[in-house]
Amino acid sequence: MKVLALDYGSGRTGVAVSDPTGTIAKPLGVVERAGSPAGLSRLTELVQRERPDRIVVGLPVTLRGAQGEQARETEAFVEALRAAVGVPVEQFDERFTTALAAQTGGRADEDSRAAAHLLTGYLEWARDRAT
Repeated sequence: MKVLALDYGSGRTGVAVSDPTGTIAKPLGVVERAGSPAGLSRLTELVQRERPDRIVVGLPVTLRGAQGEQARETEAFVEALRAAVGVPVEQFDERFTTALAAQTGGRADEDSRAAAHLLTGYLEWARDRAT
């Protein structure tokens, strides 16, 4: 199962994609203002190009699991994304992805590395759930 992951931010959204088997996550890039009409259009183009079976969007929750203003903004983005693309969209806990991206470094943008960490966590969770 090929999955596209989004580490949503109102200014910059990191994007990562898995291989067709859903095993390896790789940073893909950044979409500016993803919640805007232009940003949603760019995401729609990415979905058409990458052809994922599903999209996972990081849900920012606190260490205690509570949802704040950023989580509500992300949920509104997810609803807009669902209306724009014909692919199932789900949310997944993104705690620590930005910190991991900052620690790992690399050539890819930090936002897309955070999306890759989110995607890796999601793929591991999905594999565990399937067994």
